[in-house]
Amino acid sequence: MIQIKGLKKTFVLSKKQMAANKDKQKYKVAVKGIDFDVKDNEIFGLLGPNGAGKTTTLRCLATLIQPTEGSIHVNGFDGKTEGEKVRRELAFLTNELKMDTHFTPDYTTRFFGRLHGMSEADIERRITQLFDIFGVTPYRHTKIGDLSTGMKQKLAIVVSLIHDPNVIIFDEPTNGLDIITAKAVTDYLTSLKQQGKTVIISTHMMHVAEKLCDRFAIIMEGEIKAIGTLEEILSQTGESNLDDAFFNLYADTYSSDAFSGGDNHA
Repeated sequence: MIQIKGLKKTFVLSKKQMAANKDKQKYKVAVKGIDFDVKDNEIFGLLGPNGAGKTTTLRCLATLIQPTEGSIHVNGFDGKTEGEKVRRELAFLTNELKMDTHFTPDYTTRFFGRLHGMSEADIERRITQLFDIFGVTPYRHTKIGDLSTGMKQKLAIVVSLIHDPNVIIFDEPTNGLDIITAKAVTDYLTSLKQQGKTVIISTHMMHVAEKLCDRFAIIMEGEIKAIGTLEEILSQTGESNLDDAFFNLYADTYSSDAFSGGDNHA
């Protein structure tokens, strides 16, 4: 179970960042004191436009960065004082995961399994299982540099999940994937839920969220604007589908420039 209370993250901007943002403010508050829980046996969606604070929230959750204020607990472990224990509990997958292109999927996955302290027998069992699920087996001894983009993404998922974590965090899990690879990913996320895992994903794709998630939090400008099941979100917004509910909240948040195509928010 994940418990987040009063999470706030403030970044100090460089002069270059201030110039790029056309802003004289030295500080940027990316997340503004949010609260939510994610239960076992649940897929939870963190939804929002680009720049809303989704990735910052997930990075704090994964202990990659420390929050400015607030608390994070993962399966009873404190993210601030027990970061190593938290990291053992979870997998965090982003599009920024880079793998050495000179190595093979087999070598790379074994390397990460050993980093997690797994036995050779457990590594072999998980490699066989995950390579079969994601279709990596035929490319087991192919250099990563020779793999397709979709296969590299599937391998990144395998590497992230090699230690069979209890908590799975995916930042934009289907972003940039072809339809076949995207289905393999979403099917596997569903199977993880059925195994009793805790799954949290961030996405700006409403159809992915609506298909996968049991509950949602819609975050904009670093604040949670709505949270609950699909039925509860629709009730809160008075809309009949998640797309319309999202744009309703978007329009309320960004008012006159909501649909002007401004790069600062979308």
